[in-house]
Amino acid sequence: MATELEAAFKSAEQLISDTSKLVRVVLSGRRRNMSVPFERIDIRPVSIKGGLSLQISQNDGRVTTTKNVEAKEFDAKTYLEMGYANILVEHTSGALTIRITKKGEAQVHEEKGLREQNLEHDRKKSRLLDASDPFLIEVGISDSEGRVKPTKADKYLQVEEFLRLLVPTLNSAIESKHIASPTAEKPLVIADLGCGSAYLTFAVHQYLRSIEMPVHVIGIDIRPESLKRNTEIAKKLKIEKTIEFKAESIDQTSVQACDVAIALHACDTATDDAIAWAVSGGAKLLLIAPCCQHDLQTQMSNVPEPWNLLTKHGLMKERLGDLMTDSLRAQFIKLLGYRSEIIEFIGGEHTPRNIMIRAVKTGAEPGSKDVESYKKMLSDWQIDPALASRLNVLP
Repeated sequence: MATELEAAFKSAEQLISDTSKLVRVVLSGRRRNMSVPFERIDIRPVSIKGGLSLQISQNDGRVTTTKNVEAKEFDAKTYLEMGYANILVEHTSGALTIRITKKGEAQVHEEKGLREQNLEHDRKKSRLLDASDPFLIEVGISDSEGRVKPTKADKYLQVEEFLRLLVPTLNSAIESKHIASPTAEKPLVIADLGCGSAYLTFAVHQYLRSIEMPVHVIGIDIRPESLKRNTEIAKKLKIEKTIEFKAESIDQTSVQACDVAIALHACDTATDDAIAWAVSGGAKLLLIAPCCQHDLQTQMSNVPEPWNLLTKHGLMKERLGDLMTDSLRAQFIKLLGYRSEIIEFIGGEHTPRNIMIRAVKTGAEPGSKDVESYKKMLSDWQIDPALASRLNVLP
């Protein structure tokens, strides 16, 4: 039901102010032409030293930070007006959902049903992946006693942090209707492009299933030995019905489409193959961590002034080429109707390849300035990015 935005906010504010009945508040998504400080904010009442506070968990797409504010000092109105498109307020008698459209109108839905408060204050950061999980042992991250191998500690952390980024992004996309809610009949289809040893493939499958999200995960890698190894692990874990592997190149895979496309460190233009396939197949969410960007570096021969101050140094030319490659990828994806951004998904101390392109299909038409800026960049530098040539389209 559409209603005035101010009235909708007032209803939400009143529910939040009654902390004796408040269960939780979730703010996610971004209103059109507005920016938000975090990817998602979760708020819930907690009991601290006999008093009631509100615990505020703020996720920037990579990490979650938490702070506690005394209930009487919490300003609900400020949070409601930050620019979030999706607002959920759960209380002990039901829930209020507000979805703000592109026109700035509020679509409000009220639901009845009993819910319980959980005032426990948990300071402990829990791991998403138990080191003793059978799949971690089978893929070689943990030893036979369920302990992460010292040599695999960085790999374990990469997978863990990837999940911490994936889950809120995925939940936000589902809540904003960019991705349909998965069901047993129509599970969420996830393709891991260039899956290799399938650490990430198995981790995504096992974790999402552990939170009861219906999924079908497909790992694609050109190496037949990867297909054999990963398929044997899936059978040993008895999950072969919901996870499968293919020995195919990304640009010629028999898989037609997916809801979510992920690619972790696909080398050089294999990243462009992954993005091109995902976009062509209508993927709604892309999480792409590039690696070894050489494509543009070989084309940077006619450098416009005054950028030759950077490119005359080999090291700086290489780094500039990396930045240009991923910036142009993100911009190109935006021109195709995605909300795209470049984020850091793990600290540089664990891997130097720590940039990620995250994109959600919104269908938004690109602005003329976005198109002009992209074309001018290509013209000034006289370059032809691999992604553009693979898709061969430009608004």
